[in-house]
Amino acid sequence: MSAQTQQIADHNPIVMKQRQAPLRTLYATDPGQAWITDSATTSSDDVDTAQAIHGQVVIGGDAPVRLDTGNHVAIGGDSDLPNPGEILAAALAVCFDSTIRIVANLMSVRLTHLKVSVDFRVDVRGTLMVDRSVPVGFQEADVCVHMSGDGANQAQLDMVLMAAEKCCVVMQTLRNPPALRVSRTASIN
Repeated sequence: MSAQTQQIADHNPIVMKQRQAPLRTLYATDPGQAWITDSATTSSDDVDTAQAIHGQVVIGGDAPVRLDTGNHVAIGGDSDLPNPGEILAAALAVCFDSTIRIVANLMSVRLTHLKVSVDFRVDVRGTLMVDRSVPVGFQEADVCVHMSGDGANQAQLDMVLMAAEKCCVVMQTLRNPPALRVSRTASIN
């Protein structure tokens, strides 16, 4: 456990109902306040454009984190750093984990163990244009949740999981993708 994670764990228990009540009121009376934007950025200011298999992404705006990235050996990379597919799997795992924790807290279910594993599978022939009939993108995803609760019965744990599936932003985004717009600016030196 990292020092920061241990510090968070040492705090008094958080009661999500108290934290969310004013937010629910605000968003009900002013829906425009409910819109947030999460961001990530890459730049050749950080990694030279001649570097084909490594990069860096800056995640977040309020408390930015730099993450060095690489590409998978299956497409010519070294698999020595997190690759985009692993980052996508991590986004789903951490979002579902935190959603389960929040829902359990709201339902007064004390979890004693929680583990979320995410596996995405892709046939890379599509992205390498080896076989044009193979789609580019992940074709399969598996999410496995192991959880137990102190004094919780199976029906309560099932309700937590079902509610978390409905509320997990990344999971619902993957199930119902948003419109994706790409804008370009180009200059010739």
